[in-house]
Amino acid sequence: MTIQETTREGTGARPAGRPRSEKAEKAIIEATLDLIAEGMGVSELSIEAIASKAGVGKTTIYRRWSNKEDLVVDALATLRAPLPPLTGESARDDLITLLDVMRKESGQARGRCVMNVAMSEADRHPRLMERFMKRSVEPRKQAMRQTLERGVTTGELRADLDLDIATAMLTGTMLHHTKWAPAGDLPVDLAERVVDAVMTGIAARD
Repeated sequence: MTIQETTREGTGARPAGRPRSEKAEKAIIEATLDLIAEGMGVSELSIEAIASKAGVGKTTIYRRWSNKEDLVVDALATLRAPLPPLTGESARDDLITLLDVMRKESGQARGRCVMNVAMSEADRHPRLMERFMKRSVEPRKQAMRQTLERGVTTGELRADLDLDIATAMLTGTMLHHTKWAPAGDLPVDLAERVVDAVMTGIAARD
């Protein structure tokens, strides 16, 4: 998702004013991510520090984001790849596509570091984390649920499938690997292996 798309979604109230500089916005987003990656927690993070690292004035940031939380949510969202196109022809294939996004993201060491630091402060910043989950995590969960529902409808998956449990089995297994495996060490067929292992329990039976 681009920064401009972020603005259109209205996640951070940004008042109208002089034309926005895409270069400045990118510098601010990158500075925010760099500071978090260097170990600065969300609580320590300040608009002053971000402005200094980005080489812009504080007013440039406040012209685009009304507060630090809005900026951090936008910055974290840039680390998440957009939902991939799904064919809708096979639940198995679409589940593999969805899970493989997680594998690819885990190979980005900087992104992993930033998310680990940010999520470690979830209890201290519940509003920020709630907004991030709604913005970046819920759409993926919904896409997976719809894929599973479609699989049940077409007869590819069991009619009595517990969608929540199936979702947890798929994403939980991938999270185990993406969180604990060394960056770059995940096999390229991991998503396929996870889906096929879970399918032994959730696929329709003759």
